Amino acid sequence: MLNIIYIKICYLHLLNRASFNTEIIIFGGNFTYMSNEIIFLISFVLFIGLILALDLGLLHKKNQEVTLKQAGIMSFVMVAISLSFYYAITQFGHLIHNIDSLEKLQTVINKNHHPIKIVGDSLEANLAKYNANLGMEFLTGYVVEYALSVDNIFVIMLIFTSFKVDKSNYQPVLFWGILGAIVMRFIFIFVGAALIAQFGWILYVFGAFLVYTGVKMYLERNKHEEIDIQHHPIVKICNKYFKIHPHFVGEKFFVTMNGIKKMTPLLLVLIIVEFTDLIFAVDSIPAIFSVTHDPYIVFFSNIFAIMGLRSMFFLLANVIDKLRYLKIGLAVLLVFIGVKMLAHHYLDDLGFTTSHSLIIIVLILAVSIITSLVFPERIPKARKLHPKTDEKKNFPRH
Repeated sequence: MLNIIYIKICYLHLLNRASFNTEIIIFGGNFTYMSNEIIFLISFVLFIGLILALDLGLLHKKNQEVTLKQAGIMSFVMVAISLSFYYAITQFGHLIHNIDSLEKLQTVINKNHHPIKIVGDSLEANLAKYNANLGMEFLTGYVVEYALSVDNIFVIMLIFTSFKVDKSNYQPVLFWGILGAIVMRFIFIFVGAALIAQFGWILYVFGAFLVYTGVKMYLERNKHEEIDIQHHPIVKICNKYFKIHPHFVGEKFFVTMNGIKKMTPLLLVLIIVEFTDLIFAVDSIPAIFSVTHDPYIVFFSNIFAIMGLRSMFFLLANVIDKLRYLKIGLAVLLVFIGVKMLAHHYLDDLGFTTSHSLIIIVLILAVSIITSLVFPERIPKARKLHPKTDEKKNFPRH
């Protein structure tokens, strides 16, 4: 018997504020209920997929370098989309968890440890307060992830330079790298949320790890990083199990030579970039969990920041070396977030809110960037040789 799927959307008008509940009824089968969280998650993934499809099909041109102007426009568009999403959350954030009563609101607040309290018996007023806080958590998480992505840019540029990747081939690596990062972040975030819900003490582990990472970043801020291509673990593994073509072939990841399919060095670069993002995710995801425990807000803010990584790479690629104090700023940022996770109970008692976190984070980043621009690194000038004096001192006649 052919099953007929009927989707029913029921609108509940509560104090002039609409929320919705979605039911999926299958005739000839069992009743199935799809939660609002799943609907929002699927819609969000489809939305991100649409942006990526437009980027790949319409905006991406082969064998063409991205100019500073193009990178600036791309960055502006991605930030504008992210801020539009922030505004939508401040207005309709309660729909994510289908909050239609004060009891449901209190349950969500307790579950995700939101730093707000229900005041009075007005559902509309309390939903407005909840949405405003949810939007602030999204925005703070977005800024944190966006800032930490700068450190990722340092390493990606180092990878491209070490493998001598042509600038015209940066785009495909970054595009597919971001797509892989989205999948990995999805897994990491929801696994992390499950661990936090099951083991509350893991937040202290995350906090201690972030403090350690921040201190380590500060101590190694002047360390000259290099990538040994021949001895890199990813290169060794790929050489052992796959055939690798010795030369780049445009934007191709595979090439067939004499009937044998081989990986190109560009695919090798892509795999290393993905591996690098996996390492950075270990830092950035716990950092956002210090801002909010709502896995959906963590995912939304994380993905929007990653989507802006590609345009930010092209925007900062030529000037990132001038931000000499940014590494220190990121180190201080990680330490602050780690301390906040370790002392979150005390900070909550003091009335420390998400807005306070956002202000401190923005100040840390602003100070590090402004200081870098005001006090640029001085390049020692070559001493001019005085013909007579230097000839006598350094090149005596015989």
